[in-house]
Amino acid sequence: MSRDGSLTIVGTGIALVAHLTLEARARIEEADKVLCLVGDPVMLDWIRRLNPTAETLVDCYARGKPRRRSYREMSDRILAWVRRGKNVVVAIYGHPGVMCDPAHWSLRSARREGYRTAMLPGVSAEACLFADLGIDPGDHGSQGYEATDFLNRGPRIETSSGLVLWQVGVVGEDSVAYTTKRAGLRRLATALVRRYTKDHRVVIYEAACYPTLKPTIRRLPLSRLPEAHVPVDATLYVPPLRARRVKRGGGARRFTSA
Repeated sequence: MSRDGSLTIVGTGIALVAHLTLEARARIEEADKVLCLVGDPVMLDWIRRLNPTAETLVDCYARGKPRRRSYREMSDRILAWVRRGKNVVVAIYGHPGVMCDPAHWSLRSARREGYRTAMLPGVSAEACLFADLGIDPGDHGSQGYEATDFLNRGPRIETSSGLVLWQVGVVGEDSVAYTTKRAGLRRLATALVRRYTKDHRVVIYEAACYPTLKPTIRRLPLSRLPEAHVPVDATLYVPPLRARRVKRGGGARRFTSA
């Protein structure tokens, strides 16, 4: 039996306002309480116009404070409103199910406690990357890791498939960072050169956060990554080392809803 109160996590997408779905907007407008994890103050103000109850969760962050502690505080604040019997909507930048621990923690806890829950997808940085770089992951496959996790665990990867590394600008940093971490980039470049080559060309990518802007796309050899300009929010795309032949079932391309 469902208890009074509900939790819906919605994604606001990457480009300001333009990526917010009609469904997500309706949920924001109808909510008893809205909490936001969006970095752009313009987006926060726009959400507040949709629903005056909106407040930010960004104040849970602090320089030098472990990110997991910040995420736990966010989850606690979200659940406190749900437990009051409110229909709560949390609006999160990008896709709320990608690289967002507080969203998943809050949903799992609310679900266990008998509250109604839902997650509405948003346009992710990876979706923008595929579009802006003209990549079809169905051609050679795609692998994705958070950059620090990739560096620490050293997972086995398939070099004939594309590799996407998120949060590469703060690789090796456990707390909130506002500047690129050069030591982490050097370690990451060394790890990647072992699997590819120092001359293998990679892409530093950052999606456009405003509809009128263009994305950041910089192609360079791996050997130049440690000293390259890497925005804090950048994603690194490593193309396949060697192409492999793509086999299509029945000899024809099958359209999907992916």
